[in-house]
Amino acid sequence: MPVNATGSEETERDEEAGSDEPSLPINELFYSLQGEGKLAGVPSVFVRTSGCNLRCWFCDSYHTSWEPTHARMTLDDIVAEVESYDANHVVLTGGEPLVHGESVTLLDRLSELGYHTTVETNGTFLPDAPIDLASVSPKLASSTPTPENDPKGDGEWAERHEERRIDVGTLAGLVDAYETQLKFVVTDDADLEEIEELVSAVRDAADEPLSDTDVLLMPEGATRDGLDENRERVAELAMEYGYRYTPRLHVDLWNDAPGT
Repeated sequence: MPVNATGSEETERDEEAGSDEPSLPINELFYSLQGEGKLAGVPSVFVRTSGCNLRCWFCDSYHTSWEPTHARMTLDDIVAEVESYDANHVVLTGGEPLVHGESVTLLDRLSELGYHTTVETNGTFLPDAPIDLASVSPKLASSTPTPENDPKGDGEWAERHEERRIDVGTLAGLVDAYETQLKFVVTDDADLEEIEELVSAVRDAADEPLSDTDVLLMPEGATRDGLDENRERVAELAMEYGYRYTPRLHVDLWNDAPGT
């Protein structure tokens, strides 16, 4: 699906409020294989919204966060396009899809139609929605954009990102409400200390158990070359700590091509 408009997280709710029909800012809507997590390899329809409340410096969906680009689609049109594909699994992703209130309405409709839904979220929102798998990717300190790694080069988002990136209560709420996987992007060995501390904090705050096999380590890298630099070490860390390793199949198969 082509994109033909631009927007930002600050304007999304105003745009939605003024729309005659329920709609979402859609960056991409496509059919592919789930590339990450427990359902890696499953044929899926991806609904990628634009707009995010965080700004990871390594974001692999740059045009949903740093420079949001999208075409607004009504929920009727989104559902119709989802139904045009031969798949019963839908991945709602972003950006951060839960920053948009209409994402909950879309999930309600997909559930009524019998779709299995995965929501890929940064774990800072706790929705009241039918979600079959909450794929939660808490953002570690290594994700914060500094003047040295900020894609825009100014570090303007560093403080906001750092303040917002972790909410243990919300993470625990997601674990209690849904089947949940915690999927961490690992940039180097130093990330594991923070991961261990965060997993422990979520376990203490949640009523439902969180097993080691629900904690996934994923190498940072949006291209094959980037993954080549990180995947072996991250796999070794998964074995060392007893967590699950997750590949990025879509990158292995199609590199960084859009719509994959």
